[in-house]
Amino acid sequence: MSGGPAGRGQRKEQPWGGVRPFSIKTKLGALVVVSVLITTGLSVIAVHTKTELRFITVFSMIATLLITQFVAHSLTAPLDDMNAVARSISHGDYTRRVRESRRDELGDLAQTINVMADELEAQDSQRKELVANVSHELRTPIAGLRAVLENIVDGVTRADPETMRTALKQTERLGRLVETLLDLSRLDNGVVPLKKRRFEVWPYLSGVLKEANMVASARASMASGSGSHTRTDVHLHLDVSPPELVAHADPERIHQVVANLIDNAVKHSPPHGRVTVRAREGAEPESLELEVLDEGPGIPRTEWHRVFERFNRGSVNRPHGPGSDGGTGLGLAIARWAVDLHGGRIGVAESERGCRILITLPGPSPTSR
Repeated sequence: MSGGPAGRGQRKEQPWGGVRPFSIKTKLGALVVVSVLITTGLSVIAVHTKTELRFITVFSMIATLLITQFVAHSLTAPLDDMNAVARSISHGDYTRRVRESRRDELGDLAQTINVMADELEAQDSQRKELVANVSHELRTPIAGLRAVLENIVDGVTRADPETMRTALKQTERLGRLVETLLDLSRLDNGVVPLKKRRFEVWPYLSGVLKEANMVASARASMASGSGSHTRTDVHLHLDVSPPELVAHADPERIHQVVANLIDNAVKHSPPHGRVTVRAREGAEPESLELEVLDEGPGIPRTEWHRVFERFNRGSVNRPHGPGSDGGTGLGLAIARWAVDLHGGRIGVAESERGCRILITLPGPSPTSR
C-alpha cells in the first residue's frame, strides 16, 4: 500500500545545529529587557524634561502593552493554525499541513504535526489499497467457485470427482489468498515472508495457464462482468526452454504475477488473439526469465514508467475483444509487488507487436543453496 515525502517519520536536521537563536524563552527574555529599557529611558527623559511621572508611567505602559501584544500575536497565531490542522486530522482530512517557517519550539511542534499527518495519510492510503488488493485477488477464485456450484445446482454439470476437484482447487486458493492478508499489511515494513523452493517450471506454468482457462470459462458461463476477463476466444500458449527448466522462488507469489499478467494480456488481446508465456533460464543458476506477450495495441513508450502504478488503467479507453473490461488497475501493481519481494525486476520490453512484459527473478543466494 506505499512511499512518501522525504524524511517522513523522522525529524529534520536543524540548520543551526540544534541551537535556537529565536526560541520562545529568548523572545520572552527580550520582551522583559525591552520593557525595562523603555521604562528606564522614559524615566530619564522625564527627569531631564521635568515631565510629570504619571505621564511617563502611562507612556511606558502603552509601549510595553503594544510590544507584548505583538509578541503574543506571534506566539498564538501559529497555535491557531495548528489547532485548525489538528481538528481537520481528527475529522479524517490528512491533506492539511502547518507552515514550518519558524525557528523556535513552535516550529518544532509544527514539524512534528506535519510528520504525524504524513504518517496518518500514508496509513489511510495503505488501508484503502489493502482493501482494493484483497478484493482484486479474491474475486477470481470466488467467481470460479460460484460458477462451478451454480452449474451443479442448475443441473448443467454433475458433481463428479473432476468437477469437485475444480471446486476444491478454488477453495484452496481462497484459503491461500486469505493467508496473504497479513503479508499485505506488513508490506511496507519489509517483513513479508517468502516461501521459496525449487520447482520445475513447465508443469508449474502449465497448471497456471490451465487454471486461467478454467476460470475464464467459468466466468463466461456466469457472464458476471466482475472485472477479470470472461473471454474464451484468446489462445494461451506456453513456451518453456529447456523443458527441464527449474527455478527457485515462492510459487504462490509467482502465481500472482503470471495470473495477473495473463489476465491483463487477455483483456487487451484482439478477437481470437494469442497470449504467450515464455520461460527461459536466467544468468544465474536456478534464476528465471519470464515473458508474457500479447497481440494487442501495446503500451506507448511514454507510459512505460506508469504501467505498474496502482489504479493506472492505461490510455486505451476500451479493451479489445468481447467480454473484456477495464479492470481495476491493480493487477500489474500486484505483479510488481511480488517480483520486488524476490529482489527481481519487471518492466515493459521492446516488442514488434502488442505488449511484452519481461520479468527477471534471481536464483537462490549462495547461503541458501
